[in-house]
Amino acid sequence: MSSRIGVDIGGTFTDFIVYDENDNKVIIDKIPTTPADPEKAVIEVVKRNLNKEQLSNIDFFLHGTTVGLNALLERKGSKVGLLCTKGFRDIIEIRRGDRDEMYNLFWQPPPPLVPRYLRLEIEERLFANGKVHTNLNINDVNESCKHFIDEGVNSVAIAFMNAYSNKEHELLAKKTLIENGFKGEISLSSLVSGEYREYERTTTTIIDAFVKARMSNYLDTLKNSLNDIGFKGSFLLTRSGSGSMTFDEASERPFETIMSGPVAGAEGAGELSRKLKNTNMVTADVGGTSFDTCLILDGRPQIQFEGKIVGLPLQSPWVDVRSIGAGGGSIAYLDDGGLLRSGPQSAGAVPGPACYERGGKQPTTTDAAFYLGMLGEGKLASGLQLNKKLAEDALNSVGSKINLSAFDTAKGILKISSANMADAIREITIEQGIDPRELKLLAFGGAGPLMSNLIAEELEIKEIIIPPYSGNFSAWGLLGADLLQMNAKTKILRLSDDALTECNTILENLFKELEERQKIDFTANEKIKEVALDMRWMGQEHTITLKIDDHSDGKINLDSETLKQNFMKEYEKTFGSKLDTVVEVVSTRASIRVNLPRKSESGKIEEDNIEISSSTISCFSFNADKNLEFKIIPRNEIKSGMSGPMIILESTAVTYVDENYSINTDGLGNLILNNKEN
Repeated sequence: MSSRIGVDIGGTFTDFIVYDENDNKVIIDKIPTTPADPEKAVIEVVKRNLNKEQLSNIDFFLHGTTVGLNALLERKGSKVGLLCTKGFRDIIEIRRGDRDEMYNLFWQPPPPLVPRYLRLEIEERLFANGKVHTNLNINDVNESCKHFIDEGVNSVAIAFMNAYSNKEHELLAKKTLIENGFKGEISLSSLVSGEYREYERTTTTIIDAFVKARMSNYLDTLKNSLNDIGFKGSFLLTRSGSGSMTFDEASERPFETIMSGPVAGAEGAGELSRKLKNTNMVTADVGGTSFDTCLILDGRPQIQFEGKIVGLPLQSPWVDVRSIGAGGGSIAYLDDGGLLRSGPQSAGAVPGPACYERGGKQPTTTDAAFYLGMLGEGKLASGLQLNKKLAEDALNSVGSKINLSAFDTAKGILKISSANMADAIREITIEQGIDPRELKLLAFGGAGPLMSNLIAEELEIKEIIIPPYSGNFSAWGLLGADLLQMNAKTKILRLSDDALTECNTILENLFKELEERQKIDFTANEKIKEVALDMRWMGQEHTITLKIDDHSDGKINLDSETLKQNFMKEYEKTFGSKLDTVVEVVSTRASIRVNLPRKSESGKIEEDNIEISSSTISCFSFNADKNLEFKIIPRNEIKSGMSGPMIILESTAVTYVDENYSINTDGLGNLILNNKEN
């Protein structure tokens, strides 16, 4: 065991949790995020919960952040220059030659992160097998360096054709830039990704260069600030592809942190699923700004090996988390046709919902829920007391324009918000052939338990799980994020026993690179090597990833015929058919997972003194379509066999339980809500 801190920065709130191994105690807190300087909220919440002596005994600081993602969303990153192979200057604008929105004739791709005058061509060329076709022209690099310095470029991406198979030219170009006086960051496509597809690899390298300085500065500032107040342990950051990475590696490979924030909740959900004997579930993580959902099957979140952010591909492993702008701070408005809408714009941490008394005037989901009685007396985390009159005024500012009362406007906002969230879950379930009615809904985040009944009703899900520390569950998920490193190499081989021998040689090199990349001593902890192959039928464009369980110390033990049969089964399961042709291995994947010391099944939370002026409140029941008397009960007083209507209070979240739900508890501290009408 070990003591550890988890801090997850959201768009509205920064969530804090600390687990002390000595007495199995958990402390949680939640404070408003400081968007301009996100590290300030982190330091503030740490200092107000731990003194210097306590902090010095903590072993790990685990962090989830959206700094890299926000840099992309806001286009506030470095001024990037691109060195590319002659003839490929416009690859990031030509893209794949298709439209992301097939039937939208007016669709426009996002503008490239590097303007054309900063995309410079270098005479050089490699064959796909890594052999040199044309040597690197050093004079081209010298001239490019001068141009970059003159234009004030502070980060350079180098992405040469077929560099995934041979990094020699990119390394020489980097050396030449440095020798010519370039002082900024330099990202190499051959170090960013060992996989083919030039557009995707080039764009990923540019993203890495774009966010590198901002991420590095942020992590250095946070690290130094925590050291100054007494922290002496290891710093880890969640990576987009699950697991965690050291701060040093995150500074070197920031493209792997773009989805760091949303992944924390998925990590916690996977851990909880495994404790519940691999229960299949879908998550509903509702924060102040966004709604995130992830599918958990067989105890693990689903992993993709390429994703897309703001229309730009990212060739990196990441957990398949779908996000929409729907949270407690989502603003309700009337569209051009006079219809009521909610989100994606958010009131955020500043000024926040109208009922926060911080200057917000527009109605939000939080205003609607509070006005209907769903938040009880409105006493939230950090001592925040909501103002019902301000919520009503905000609701009337929109509702009066379409002849709706504040009450009906609030009901409409909640129904629209829950429908939007349910649609996001349908994307990740029904569109992949999975019936959400056969899953359990895991609801967390500041507003997840609040919205859980409405989301479940939309999807006809019968059982809802509200985990311990639900308002801070993403931060809790951070505490179990094992150190994980991934690497991949593209080399297209026709499947045979000789090909598998070559795959094992590739794996040996991949694992060696991963060992060299690791910059923290975890020798006392268990190391697990994982192997996977991207495979396809010859002639196909895309692949499926097949996990190889039969391997010893990272070497595949299967013969080619057995592997082919495994691939055929997986292909038929995925697509419902199989072909009669040659099978190819496209990319070989290696991972090293280093398990952190296990934390106990559940910690004992420091009891909050939740003051309740009244034991009941008049609250709207969506099931009965009228106001009912809802009991108000602190979470620590809940017993199995209770039923709604009920408002359950805990320090950082509120659970709304409609009249048609029964309540049970389990040995892990979860609340289990079951629809009595199903």
